[in-house]
Amino acid sequence: MEFSHIPVLLQPCLDGLAIDPTGIYLDGTAGGAGHSMQIAKRLTTGRLISLDQDPDAVAVATERLKGLPAQVVQANFRDAARVLAELSIPAVNGALLDLGVSSHQLDDAARGFSYHADAPLDMRMSQQGPTAADLVNTLDREELTRILRDYGEEPYAWQIAGKIVATRAEQPITTTLQLADLVASAVPPAERRKAKNPARRTFQAIRIAVNSELDVLNEGLDAIFNCLAPGGRLCVITFHSLEDRLVKNKFRRWAQRCTCPPEQPICTCGGVPKAKLITRKPIEADAEELEHNRRARSAKLRVLEKV
Repeated sequence: MEFSHIPVLLQPCLDGLAIDPTGIYLDGTAGGAGHSMQIAKRLTTGRLISLDQDPDAVAVATERLKGLPAQVVQANFRDAARVLAELSIPAVNGALLDLGVSSHQLDDAARGFSYHADAPLDMRMSQQGPTAADLVNTLDREELTRILRDYGEEPYAWQIAGKIVATRAEQPITTTLQLADLVASAVPPAERRKAKNPARRTFQAIRIAVNSELDVLNEGLDAIFNCLAPGGRLCVITFHSLEDRLVKNKFRRWAQRCTCPPEQPICTCGGVPKAKLITRKPIEADAEELEHNRRARSAKLRVLEKV
């Protein structure tokens, strides 16, 4: 299977994890096993558990990690606690999440993530459940607008949603280019003349909705943090502002001395932070990495250590 993958922010991730060769580590987003392979290579008596919900990624990662102290499991990282419990692993010394759509998912037009090639409108990372076509052909204009506005920060959400509803009344919207052309026709001419494809925000929003990405991230961060051993590190790479904002706020709350609600007059949490921030500001790709990997341009890495 052709599955190219250049791991983003690789060295900062390895530095952030502060890998103990005897430790147990979790890669919640195996993808093409780029990060997993480099983590596993640094282990001696340690162990890596690598998760991915995409069966394509699981097959590739399993092959690429052969001979290394690593085990690949098909699961969403929101289920990390269950997977680790089933493997009789009480805690891990570090965990990594490389969020968003993988290079393979974007490059394989048949998966329906890209607006550059015509394919069935799918976008399911797990290849299970409702597709993007199911959403755009069934949701009402108000819900479509909410998805485009909240998940894509799309300024023309109402207009695009209206165009979707009007178009599907005549024929179903079933392909990626059909949706991309529809979006282009719904935005002002000035927007279409810009260098970036006008469909990019719509595709991001629908992909997030199809895969419940923000809910998964919120639940997954809690699950993985609870699985960290004291002194364990959590590294998270984000690719858009919604993900980064969620991670930043979650990390800050864990690092606060008091986590009681603001309206509560007396502190009952003990005022002891659960974690410390290793990165106050996110780490971004340097010029050398950007030259070799264009997908690193929007990547941001945040690192936290459990106390």
